Amino acid sequence: MKKPADLRAYLTQAIPSLAKDPDKIHVFIEKGHIASKYGKSLSFEYRYPLQLVITDYTDPVDTLIVPLLAWIAANQPDILLDPDKQAKAIGFEAEILDHHTTDIGLTLELSERVIITAVAGGGWSCEHVGEPPLPDLGGPTGWSMVINGAPLLP
Repeated sequence: MKKPADLRAYLTQAIPSLAKDPDKIHVFIEKGHIASKYGKSLSFEYRYPLQLVITDYTDPVDTLIVPLLAWIAANQPDILLDPDKQAKAIGFEAEILDHHTTDIGLTLELSERVIITAVAGGGWSCEHVGEPPLPDLGGPTGWSMVINGAPLLP
């Protein structure tokens, strides 16, 4: 599975406070599934709820959610495009620790396709494939967020 590490790296790069202390990001997967069917190929799909916990977060929560949505738009757009998934695309919990600090738990339903190909001479090749390209649906481009004078990466 590649998306958990990719999301962690993206948030670490996009949010300066997490770049300074990446150990605040905790990633868990519980009760995932392998979706596959009998056929010519052994290709399959990982399907899992990704639990992302950010501890002792002191920035405004929007500075976490906006980069998260940008990552989802590029890496799991179906949860934003499917009307049945949109309302519950991202679950969250928060523990307000004090006036400035929050522990935030987020849950995302993710999937990853893996294409399996037989290799000449025996064995298998596994290729994790990204999401198919989407048409330009319009909307804002060239956006940026700034927190305490420091830009956040889109």
